[in-house]
Amino acid sequence: MTAARAARAFRAAHAAACDGVWAAPGRVNLIGEYTDVNEGFVMPFALPHRTWVAARARTDGRLRLHSAAVPGGVVEVRPDDLVPGGVRGWAAYPAGVLWALREAGHDVPGADLHVESDVPAGAGLSSSAALEVATALALDGLGGAGLSRPALARLAQRAENAFAGVPCGLMDQTASACCRDGHVLHLDTRHLSQRQVPFDPAAHGLRLLVVDTRVRHEVGAGAYAQRRAGCETAARALGVRALRDVAYAQLPGALQELATDPGTAGLRGLVRHVVTENHRVGEVAALLEAGEARATGALLTAGHASLRDDFGVSCPELDLVVAAATGAGALGARMTGAGFGGSAVVLAEAAAEETVRAAVAGAFAAAGHRAPRVVGVTPAQGAGRVA
Repeated sequence: MTAARAARAFRAAHAAACDGVWAAPGRVNLIGEYTDVNEGFVMPFALPHRTWVAARARTDGRLRLHSAAVPGGVVEVRPDDLVPGGVRGWAAYPAGVLWALREAGHDVPGADLHVESDVPAGAGLSSSAALEVATALALDGLGGAGLSRPALARLAQRAENAFAGVPCGLMDQTASACCRDGHVLHLDTRHLSQRQVPFDPAAHGLRLLVVDTRVRHEVGAGAYAQRRAGCETAARALGVRALRDVAYAQLPGALQELATDPGTAGLRGLVRHVVTENHRVGEVAALLEAGEARATGALLTAGHASLRDDFGVSCPELDLVVAAATGAGALGARMTGAGFGGSAVVLAEAAAEETVRAAVAGAFAAAGHRAPRVVGVTPAQGAGRVA
């Protein structure tokens, strides 16, 4: 898929040439899950897979949206529709970005857009963030606002939270907008400070695999909101702004404090996961900076166990990926994304890649599951204009 193809498809959909093409990638979170909604630390990297948005400015303030993946032709969004809840379906994401830009006081025009993507939807790889960031870049480019990538990421998150109604953290949009080729992004989601940490698996004789289970359990959306609310309740009970403020050394005391109140005792697993996961992020960053990429594998697997047992957001298919991969010699594996389906990330020796792939495929076949989709990935460049 190329920018030229997106430009040709734009002409076919809108009967005119586009002004430019912008692209933004999906992401994999190497470590740091559910820490962003607790003002903590995350370490995502951008995927080679991306969403392309070909765009042309309009003078009437409207959005006219076309997607290669959605039948039904062009969707038109009038200025009066640009209110939270005013647009439904996939169009709410680009429409929400235009709303967020204008609400923030930026004079951006309406636009004709055509969207193409090879980021797998529903796989926990942030296809929605890729669409939002690519749209934000396109609208910013058409309007000449000149916003920074972090600023565009924050506006894209606001679009998803307030317009599309999805209570996501800031990690996905920031990763899509700001990641660099050959690096993972160490992001402090409270202070928004960023550190690019070099990570070139091939240089260490390693291979990163993303395993899309191709399942999505319906419990996901409600359970995400429930756990986020539980973390906020626990933080209030502990007298801190967010669980990020509970230091690793303070964890035993915090768990004991919660245990004394029947109303918060059930939240201990959420707290234990967030605090230990923030600690794991720091450990992985230190290992990568020391050139000890292999040693991160055990931390990935520990993170999965925490997400499964303490935070309760895994599922049988994700657990099977981790068990089969590590059983076949992978250095580590964990679910990535919100959970209840979607994808896992696996770190393996390059020489063991085929063995790990075969083990995962065999385990799924033996369990009667649909074959998973396994893709080798490398940390890629973030969003930008491509034509």
